[in-house]
Amino acid sequence: MALEAASVEWVDAPIDGDDRPYVSQGRIRQLFDRRRELEILVEGPAGTGKTRSLLELVNARCMKFPGSRHLLLRKTRSSLTDSVLVIFEDKVIPMGSPMVTGAHRRFRHSYDYPNGSVIVCGGLDNVERTFSTEYDTVSVFEATEATRNDWELLLRALRNKAMPDPETGRPFHQALADCNPSDPLHWLNQRAASDMMVRICTRHEDNPLFYNEATETWTELGRTYLATLDRMSGHRRERLRYGRWVQAEGVIYEGFDSAVHVIDRFEIPEDWPIMRSIDFGFTNPFVCQWWALDPDGRMYLTRELYHTQRIVADHARRIVALSPRASYRTIADHDAEGRATLEREGILTEAAEKSVLEGIDAVTARLQVQDDGRPRIFFFRDALVERDGSLAEASKPTCTVEEFGRYIWDVPKHGRVVREQPVKEDDHGLDAVRYAVMALDATVPASVSIAYRTAGPGTKRHLGIPASPQKEAPDECSACGQKLGGLEVKDGKITCPGCGAQYEHETVRAYWDRQRQDPNFGFPARRGRRW
Repeated sequence: MALEAASVEWVDAPIDGDDRPYVSQGRIRQLFDRRRELEILVEGPAGTGKTRSLLELVNARCMKFPGSRHLLLRKTRSSLTDSVLVIFEDKVIPMGSPMVTGAHRRFRHSYDYPNGSVIVCGGLDNVERTFSTEYDTVSVFEATEATRNDWELLLRALRNKAMPDPETGRPFHQALADCNPSDPLHWLNQRAASDMMVRICTRHEDNPLFYNEATETWTELGRTYLATLDRMSGHRRERLRYGRWVQAEGVIYEGFDSAVHVIDRFEIPEDWPIMRSIDFGFTNPFVCQWWALDPDGRMYLTRELYHTQRIVADHARRIVALSPRASYRTIADHDAEGRATLEREGILTEAAEKSVLEGIDAVTARLQVQDDGRPRIFFFRDALVERDGSLAEASKPTCTVEEFGRYIWDVPKHGRVVREQPVKEDDHGLDAVRYAVMALDATVPASVSIAYRTAGPGTKRHLGIPASPQKEAPDECSACGQKLGGLEVKDGKITCPGCGAQYEHETVRAYWDRQRQDPNFGFPARRGRRW
C-alpha cells in the first residue's frame, strides 16, 4: 500500500494497513477525538493497547498533514528501539513501506514519509537535542520514567505549524504520554489530577485482541493474558492488572478504581439530601466534603475543601458561602474548639463516629460494584474547590481521591502486613469519607438490632446508628435486675421475664424503615426540612 498524503479532516481515524487493520474500541476512542488539549495522558493496566493507539494516531497525522514533524521518546533510545519501534514497524506502518528499508531500526534516526512528514526517534537521556528542532507532536512512552523537568522542557519543542485545525485554521500541537500507573504521588498523576493534562483511563476491554466488543466476550488470548496478570501479587497486581495508582504495598482500599468511582459532574436534583463531613486541620489539611444521596442510597462527593494553613473561622465562612441550601446535616471530627468556631458561624455539627476499622469496612462495602454494575459511592472529578499549591509542591495529596493509593496498612518491622491499623498519614480526606459513610450507611441485615448497652467508651454500634438511638432498652431491668440482652422485641418493646416490666426498644430494621419513609426522622428539628 503506497503512502499518500490524505486530506485534512476533523477526525483522526487511523489509516488501515494492507493486512493489519486497526480498529479502536472502548475508552481509547477518545484519543482520536481530541485536538484542542495540549497535554494528554493515556494510562491503564498492562496490555490495553496504549502504545499501539498512540503510534496509530501519530501515523495518521503524518499522512494527513504533509510536512508535519513528530517526536517519539522513551527513557533511553535502546528501550524505544526494543519496544515501541517494534510495534510501529510490525503493526502500524503498511507492509513493504520504503521507510523500513536500509539500516536496522536500532540505527534509524527517523521515518520519512513521501509527503514530507517525519517521525524522529530519541531517548530522554538526550532530551536537550530537541530544543533546536520544532515538532507538531511529542509522544513519551512509559512516561513514568520521565521527570517533570523532562516533560516541561519537551513542551518547548512544540513549535512546528504543519497541523492546522480545520475549524479555526490555526495550528495545534500535542504532548502525548502513555504509562502504567505508579505511585499515586508521581508527578504525572498529580499533573493529570490538577487538570493540566487530560487523562484517558484505559482497560483491557479496550484492546480488540483481548476483548470482542461486538459480542462482549473475552478472546482466548485475552483470557490467557489476564490469567497471567492475576498471578501477580501486591502493588504490581494493582497497577498492571487493574491500573490503579497505589503505594508499593498494603493499600487499604483495593476496590477503589478511578475509572469507576471518579465521574463527571451532573446536576444534583433539589430533592436529594446533601450532608457535609469535616476533618479539622491546620498544618495538615482541613477537609470539608459535600455529599449527595440519591434515592437508591448511592453517595456522591459533589464538592470538597482540602487546604492547609488556614484557621477554622476562615474555612467556616467559605463553607457557608459554598452551601446554598437553607440547612445541612454536618458530621465533624471531635475537636471541641473547632466545632465551637463552626457553630459561631451558624454551622451546627454532630460528633462523628470514629471507629476506624468499622469505618474502613463500611467504605470498602460501598466501593464494591453491586449487581446493577455500579458501586454505592462516587466522586465528582471536579469536586475540589481550590488546589493547595503547597501540598502539590511537597508531593502530598491535594484532594481525597489522591489519598486512596497512599492509604496503607501499618507494616511491622519484620515486613508482614498486619491488617489491623492504617498508617496515620495522608488520610485526612478519607477520614471525612468514613465519617460520612458511618453516618449515612443504612444497609443493615434485618436480624441485627441496636446494641443493648448504654453509650460509653468502647460501645460498638452498627454502622449508621446515631450515638443516642431513639429507643434502646437498658442492659438490665431497673426493677428486678434481670438481664435484658438478647430478649425478643415485640411491638417495639422488650418485656422483663422476671417482673414483666416493659422497655421500649427498636430494631435496626425498623429504625431504617422509618428513616426511609421520613427523611427528617432521627435528625434534630433545627436541621430543617432537608439536610
